[in-house]
Amino acid sequence: MSITLLAIESSCDDTSAAVLRDGEVLSNCVANQEAHRLYGGVVPEVASRAHQVNIIPVVDLALKDAGVDKSELSAIAFTRGPGLLGSLIVGVSFAKALGLSLNIPLIEVHHMQAHILAHFAEDPKPAFPFLCLTVSGGHTQIVQVNSPFDMAVLGQTIDDAAGEAFDKTGKMLGLPYPSGPVIDQLAQKGTPKFDFPEPRIPGLDFSFSGLKTAILYYLQKQVRAEPDFVKDNLNDICASVQERIVTILLKKLRKASRQTGIKEIAIAGGVSANSGLRAGLKAMGGKEGWNTYIPAFEYCTDNAGMIAVAAYYKYLNGDFTSQSVQPAARLPQS
Repeated sequence: MSITLLAIESSCDDTSAAVLRDGEVLSNCVANQEAHRLYGGVVPEVASRAHQVNIIPVVDLALKDAGVDKSELSAIAFTRGPGLLGSLIVGVSFAKALGLSLNIPLIEVHHMQAHILAHFAEDPKPAFPFLCLTVSGGHTQIVQVNSPFDMAVLGQTIDDAAGEAFDKTGKMLGLPYPSGPVIDQLAQKGTPKFDFPEPRIPGLDFSFSGLKTAILYYLQKQVRAEPDFVKDNLNDICASVQERIVTILLKKLRKASRQTGIKEIAIAGGVSANSGLRAGLKAMGGKEGWNTYIPAFEYCTDNAGMIAVAAYYKYLNGDFTSQSVQPAARLPQS
């Protein structure tokens, strides 16, 4: 008998629904919230209200795109956390209500584990064990993945995430939100000729707070001496910032690989869409003898397809949750 899952993702500002059948993602629909561009960042209350508006149309579209009727569903999967609590409440509540009405089980999914398991939505798939550098606006971590149910965080940011460093730098430069993709586009036209400092953090942990401060002070100093400095050097500034962030990420990943002896290396999360990181991973992989895995763009940012893939493994393992489940803004990874 086929296993057909409906998955819902609502951890931040994107409302997403996907349908998976026997391990294959049949549809993966996302509704973005453009309103946050006006504020230069995600406003939690605005996000949660938009989820309430978007969730029924998005779920309906996912079912129609997949050619699946709700009566065919085997279970409902959803992001339990981590994320914005108001946003998570909408997705969890909808999943619980639909599961109750259809009398089918529920599957809770950890958002960051889903980013990692997005690699199993398509071929080629990494072999266990593998290392995954998971990088987004809220998280930066290196995870050793021994199985879909056995993941160990080897290192993580002690303050700000890499994606946040991109966005905050973009704000300093007067770029629109979200700034990461804009910096990436401008960086491809520039030369990394400005030298920003590399944090000296021991082990496999990361820090981007100091880098953000160094960029701010550098820009303030240059603008005092040359008011048009940012406008005249925008592409080169973006290229320099991107190179430094990518270098920080890849050096730690190389260190983790050498410490563990693992050469199956993957990246995931929103920042894994960055062209500099993708090119840098391939280049370092060639030098280190790695097998590298980069997800398709649709599986980089927040999406329900990755939630469905993670839920599929839990379904096969009989790992279901109850109607008493509650969303968790902070949810341990293990």
